[in-house]
Amino acid sequence: MKQQIIHYYNHYLNERVNTLREMIVDLTEDSLNDAKGSAGDKHETGLAMMHLEQEKLNRKLQEVVDIQSKFLKIDYSIVSNQVILGSLVSANETYFLISVSLPKIEIEGKNIFAVSPEAPLAQKMLGAELNDIITVNQIDYLIQSIE
Repeated sequence: MKQQIIHYYNHYLNERVNTLREMIVDLTEDSLNDAKGSAGDKHETGLAMMHLEQEKLNRKLQEVVDIQSKFLKIDYSIVSNQVILGSLVSANETYFLISVSLPKIEIEGKNIFAVSPEAPLAQKMLGAELNDIITVNQIDYLIQSIE
């Protein structure tokens, strides 16, 4: 299941990067086309708004590329008795991939969260072993498996 989760998140990140790139290209083409056909204050305001949107999309793209880079650098094949970066942890019937922060997914009826090692839950999990109980926000998590 771990490989399936990694594959899903990798695909998700690739799709996100591609979508943002397409949005930037479309916006660039729109602004170029708009620049050819209009003049005046209204036109200048429209171009400024498009430019701001393009900058916002470029920042978002860079953020996703950075997350993707971190995700791909993790060695998910390391086997350990303790929770480490790259571990898939089962606790309280939920799975946590210690990697980078990504949206919750569901695979085979199981909830999976990709959690950044900086997140409070991951901080408590790192170094934990099978059958350890960690508490975060007054919730006890029993470590049921570590892959």
